[in-house]
Amino acid sequence: MRLAELSERSGVSTATIKYYLREGLLPPGRQVNATTAEYDEGHLRRLRLVRAMIQVGRVPVATVREVLGHVDDDSLGRTIRLGAALWALPQVPEPDADDEHVRAAHREAESLLRTLGWQNARLLTTISPAYRSLVVAVAALRRLGYDWGPELLVSYARLMHQAAVLDLDFVETRASEAERIETAVLGAILVEPMLQALHRLAQEEESARRYGFE
Repeated sequence: MRLAELSERSGVSTATIKYYLREGLLPPGRQVNATTAEYDEGHLRRLRLVRAMIQVGRVPVATVREVLGHVDDDSLGRTIRLGAALWALPQVPEPDADDEHVRAAHREAESLLRTLGWQNARLLTTISPAYRSLVVAVAALRRLGYDWGPELLVSYARLMHQAAVLDLDFVETRASEAERIETAVLGAILVEPMLQALHRLAQEEESARRYGFE
């Protein structure tokens, strides 16, 4: 398809598409002549991913470029490629290592991973943004006087593992490796808010069942 058709099918203006091409967010089309290029379904899929990251995920252009660089790096294995793409997304800052609540949260998180038998997650604790996010959240709860306790955390973690199985089962339905990684990135941007919304709806439903609407 030509640029005009790519614009029409994606709902993205030609000016914006040209900007994405200049910024390296979209691969060049096949050059037909000096002034014309052709684009395919891969360009359309990538364009939709870029728009989702920028418009829905509010991911900065520079970060989108970094994420897509990992998505396209077929020299990496799937786990490293997927992890690198997801870790390039905006993350929480490094917590204060001298904070007593942070130290306690680290101990709690490490104990949680041991209890769950998540050996791979334990190996990545020093570099994983997800682990860092867990520590920050647990530390904040402890600072406010809320101790959820290991039993409750284990129950939540096991529910999340079931969600992760569903996530990767869906990712594996994609045809190509690049599509699988793209789908996982989209999941981090779009599916996580959807799961949060379902969690809130479930809370509303359970609250009404227990306490009514009075």
